[in-house]
Amino acid sequence: MFTLAEVASLSDIQPTYRILKPWWDVFMDYLAVVMLMVAIFAGTMQLTKDQVVCLPVLQSTVNSKVQPDTAEKADFTTVETTTGQEEASMRTVAFGRDSINPTAIPDILSRATSSQYQPTESDQELKKEQKDSSGRKTNLDFQQYVFINQMCYHLALPWYSKYFPYLVLIHTIILIVSSNFWFKYPKTCSKIEHFVSILGKCFESPWTTKALSETACEDSEENKQRLTGAQSLPKYVSTSSDEGSPSASTPMITKSGFKFSADKPMIEIPSVTILDKKDGEQAKALFEKVRKFRAHVEDSDLIYKLYVGQTVIKTVKFIFILCYTANFVNTISFEHICNPKVEHLIGYTQFECTHNMAYMLKKLLISYISLICVYGFICLYTLFWLFRIPLKEYSFEKVREESSFSDIPDVKNDFAFLLHMVDQYDQLYSKRFGVFLSEVSENKLRGISLNHEWTYEKLRQHVSRNAQDKQELHLFMLSGVPDAVFDLTDLDVLKLELIPEAKITAKISQMTNLQELHLYHCPAKVEQTAFSFLRDHLRCLHVKFTDVAEIPAWVYLLKTLRELYLIGNLNSENNKMIGLESLRELRHLKILHVKSNLTKIPPNITDVAPHLTKLVIHNDGTKLVVLNSLKKMTNVAELELQNCELERIPHAIFSLSNLQELDLKSNSIRTIEEIISFQHLKRLTCLKLWHNKIVSIPSSITHVKNLESLYLSNNKLETLPAAVFSLQKLRCLDVSYNSIAVIPVEIGLLQNLQHFHITGNKVDVLPKQLFKCVKLRTLSLGQNCITSIPDKVSQLLQLTCLELKGNCLDRLPATLGQCQLLRKSGLIVEDHLFDTLPSEVKEVLNQDTGIPFANGI
Repeated sequence: MFTLAEVASLSDIQPTYRILKPWWDVFMDYLAVVMLMVAIFAGTMQLTKDQVVCLPVLQSTVNSKVQPDTAEKADFTTVETTTGQEEASMRTVAFGRDSINPTAIPDILSRATSSQYQPTESDQELKKEQKDSSGRKTNLDFQQYVFINQMCYHLALPWYSKYFPYLVLIHTIILIVSSNFWFKYPKTCSKIEHFVSILGKCFESPWTTKALSETACEDSEENKQRLTGAQSLPKYVSTSSDEGSPSASTPMITKSGFKFSADKPMIEIPSVTILDKKDGEQAKALFEKVRKFRAHVEDSDLIYKLYVGQTVIKTVKFIFILCYTANFVNTISFEHICNPKVEHLIGYTQFECTHNMAYMLKKLLISYISLICVYGFICLYTLFWLFRIPLKEYSFEKVREESSFSDIPDVKNDFAFLLHMVDQYDQLYSKRFGVFLSEVSENKLRGISLNHEWTYEKLRQHVSRNAQDKQELHLFMLSGVPDAVFDLTDLDVLKLELIPEAKITAKISQMTNLQELHLYHCPAKVEQTAFSFLRDHLRCLHVKFTDVAEIPAWVYLLKTLRELYLIGNLNSENNKMIGLESLRELRHLKILHVKSNLTKIPPNITDVAPHLTKLVIHNDGTKLVVLNSLKKMTNVAELELQNCELERIPHAIFSLSNLQELDLKSNSIRTIEEIISFQHLKRLTCLKLWHNKIVSIPSSITHVKNLESLYLSNNKLETLPAAVFSLQKLRCLDVSYNSIAVIPVEIGLLQNLQHFHITGNKVDVLPKQLFKCVKLRTLSLGQNCITSIPDKVSQLLQLTCLELKGNCLDRLPATLGQCQLLRKSGLIVEDHLFDTLPSEVKEVLNQDTGIPFANGI
């Protein structure tokens, strides 16, 4: 027989799982243990003491019922001894009303002969004969009764009396398994184990205590503020903080207008507890675990269904046990009638038997029924609880009311069911667990960890100087903006990239030198005081985004903003340009740079057109079709339409009377016959048509007399017409990377030419007239077929940059030493060519000079 410990192992679960065991499960577990003990006790008793004792029912006993007087007088025992050929059998007959003790049957002969009657002569002879007989004693009389007892145990005794302990054991094992199956089933066990592990860590985390403690402090501070009153804020500024509103995310711009959400100034609250770096890292890991676990569990309700299923099984099992046990409870009795049909062996047909365990089994059965009834009522209560409230939904409403973490979301499905089960153990677990579901709480933790890591000294080490010699700080992929950033009061440029929870506090007002801000995929939120400072001091803003909704709404309220750079998806078909509806508020905006995928120039841009002096549109290859709105931009001096798939120069440009610089880089322009219309643009000085498909330059270019810079590189030009060299004001000519074979001698007419780039063509001879352009400072002749450099290069006294690399030269002219401003750093040639120069020329070229030189425009 197996022990109680071995059977109890079926219900063995991890001690930590006790938080998922409500009182009814615990009570049913104890009831199951008691039922298990009943089964084992009854089984042990049956194995050790269970037996029946049977006596024959004589025919004379039946007749005595008809003649009771005769039966009362009869009180003796006769023994008939018969002999057979190979065996002897003894038949013992008992008469009288009194019952005979079965254990005294072997002694009946001695007692009968000694006390009931005097022996007759024949008896004395028989006795003498038995005394004289010899042989082995067989005890067949005892064997007969053992045989009858065994026969009647199986024939007369009800099956329930024999198998009751084993049935109780089987039922109890099934109930135990049903109670704990959800802890064992792989698809639920893994989730439960993970949940219990996370729940325990969240409960014991120092961050939980700190967050709840600071919440209490904040609540008391808020109460004080309510008594003193709140400050009045601008029309579009909301005082709702992140902690108080879960919807305080990046505001969305709507067609009817826009809203601006700014956080109220943070209240400095002394930390109740100290959170070291290790605890902070553990808390951050817990936030991530809780987020992933919620996503994994909240999409199914398998745990809930399995628990309901096993409860239904236990209830059905209880009803089944109660029904069939009630029918068999009366079959357990002390006396039984047995008809073994062995008259040919014993000589009797009917026996009356007694079952010595009947009394004990009946008491145990009554106890078992009582336990089952209690168990069943608890199962019914569990079902009532399961279906009384929606257990697949869980609300943290009470936690939100008691703390400032009002953004704790409600959960559903298995996640909700597990929290309901935990509440039956202790509601404090759910309250402390809710802290790790709050984004506000996570942001607070990130802020503490961030400030601990990014100190003032560390930030100062990351400050650098950019090309404009301004102090610049670039923060990349942080959890937030460290508070120490606002202590860098001499900072000029602040770049925030991939910081989803960036928050600009009132301390930014200390940064009096800050005029340029970059927000790359960073929908920053600002407090009211910080917004006021940015509105009055910020001059340049760069915003890079994926969706237009990422543009912070407060951007459109920066009335003193001068430069705005927008980089992201602004396709009018996808978002109807809702992100630019409020540009009309930017009355001081001068420069607008849009890098997107526009199909037309948004009408919203024309709202600020009268103020714009520079408009840059960089498309990603999307064809820019509608350009009529350009006509309204009368004050635009610089216009760039790059990578817009333009095939011709847009006619709308010819209406821009103040246009000074036009850049049509990286389009699909094949012909520029419209260039004659540029004669009406009296202020146009720079024309950039590079990276197109232009085949020829029309002679009408002579009418654009004020041109000072002409960029035609990376096209398909084969010749340079003489009309180009009639532009007497031309200072920069770039025709690099075409198919030009000859430099016309008319180039000598360009007396004001300072920069000439013809790299990457097919030029083999340099005309002498080229060196009449004595104002040349940059001459790029690389990657051509030039075999020699004329000595007249010495006439270029202002030359600072000469590129000759990639030609067919075998030597350099010694007259290069007469180019007073040329130095080795500005001479781009192969090393072996430089070595061909005389030593004195090399010494001159190697000299340092304080005179700056240009490397080209």
